[in-house]
Amino acid sequence: MSLQQCAAPRSALARSCALQAAPTRSVWLRSGPRRQAPPGRHAATRRHGTRHHAPETHSTAPVRRRTLQRVDTPNAAASQLLTAGTVAAAAIAVLLAAGPALAFEVHTEPANALSLPTWAVHTSSVLEWITAMGLMWRYGEVSGNPRWKGMAWGMLPCLGSAMCACTWHLFYNSEYLQFLVALQAGLTVVGNFTCWWAAYRIYQGAQPQQG
Repeated sequence: MSLQQCAAPRSALARSCALQAAPTRSVWLRSGPRRQAPPGRHAATRRHGTRHHAPETHSTAPVRRRTLQRVDTPNAAASQLLTAGTVAAAAIAVLLAAGPALAFEVHTEPANALSLPTWAVHTSSVLEWITAMGLMWRYGEVSGNPRWKGMAWGMLPCLGSAMCACTWHLFYNSEYLQFLVALQAGLTVVGNFTCWWAAYRIYQGAQPQQG
């Protein structure tokens, strides 16, 4: 059915044709409080069988949104502390249920384990050796004599020997790490030789200055 057949809107059929031919628009409304439109904004007038809508205007006023703020009250904090204390008490009760000996059992080391003073000596010796290497290197930079840096390199095998010994003792002198004992001995021999050679080079470099 065309628009020419619906030109004379004299019957209900003609009005229905006009409504089908008129364009339609879908409007999305913003979420928020509904505002009552003033009269005449959306008023529709019928002219010659067509329906005309007044232009729509969008409001630029900001939309108020409700925000929820969390307020920590003293009662809520006390409730959280009570819950944490209850959990801790339950954990202690579980440990004590298995027996006081199991709850307060102290780790026992084997007979060949090193004592705390012995570990203190081993650790302090390694730290002192590393500090001495750093001082040798620094003195070589300040004095301009690279032979002192050679001494720092010569002390490196002895540091490896100390690390082998500490590793072997850390694992309670395990039989699977027996190769560390031989490696420690070899690095000690090499380190003694390199330290001697570095000291001799420093001595040779100081001889012409004395003459």
